[in-house]
Amino acid sequence: MGERALVLGGGGVTGVAWELGLLAGLADAGLDLGAADLVIGTSAGSVVGAQLTSDTPLEELYQRQLAPPDGEIPMAIGARTMFTMAGSALVSPDVRSARRHVGRMALTAHTVPESERRKAIESRLTSHQWPREKRLLVTAVDARTGEFTAFSGASGVPLVDAVAASCAVPGVWPSVTIDGRQWMDGGIRSSANADLAHGFRRVVVLAPIALHTPLMPGPSQQADRLRRDGAQVAVIAPDASARQAIGRNVLDPAKRADAARAGREQAPSVAPLVNGVWQGARS
Repeated sequence: MGERALVLGGGGVTGVAWELGLLAGLADAGLDLGAADLVIGTSAGSVVGAQLTSDTPLEELYQRQLAPPDGEIPMAIGARTMFTMAGSALVSPDVRSARRHVGRMALTAHTVPESERRKAIESRLTSHQWPREKRLLVTAVDARTGEFTAFSGASGVPLVDAVAASCAVPGVWPSVTIDGRQWMDGGIRSSANADLAHGFRRVVVLAPIALHTPLMPGPSQQADRLRRDGAQVAVIAPDASARQAIGRNVLDPAKRADAARAGREQAPSVAPLVNGVWQGARS
């Protein structure tokens, strides 16, 4: 077990951009969150985690977010998806049953072909190999059983497939087939899955969406539990300016550059909090 964990939460195309902007801004302040002993990525955070643990310089990753979103398809989370996710906790006897309820909707939704979606994820990642020197976890939920998992380099699953599964928003993108099982967005369990950082003494959570429902415990609730267990934790969510830059549709690639800039501009205001957690003296 290591000392420091970085948790990267879900939040769509704009979430990827905001997180990379924030990371770049924190690096400007001398805070290298990419030096974490463990990186946990959920949905958008899995894309950022895969990029951050690659050999690609952070500044290059940030600049990629500023480029025109050519070839990106604007999407939105539809009413059926919202209704199913909101109602699943009310009609299900337990959390896992609620996830299966969402999974049934995911498996029957009309989406782009799985192969097409995989190519899109492949094009976004600067490396298609699991990191060798750093530990990365990528979260997903089995659409049929509701089982939660965290893929790693030891799972035997290609990184592109793991990230595609973690980003498979039900009703928007197709579930991902891995070893005969269908996987969907890791954010169905939690928008950040910060509890996977249990045992680490210093934890920073970047949460583009700090959602808390009976189905999905939010990053703040999970952070409170980590603190009770003795960890120092900082949870960073978009400030008012960043929320305005992101807009209402987190899947709109036209908002990507604005979200990235907003993340970088927010960094100086949260750097002291992050520094207090990240740079504390080690025992």
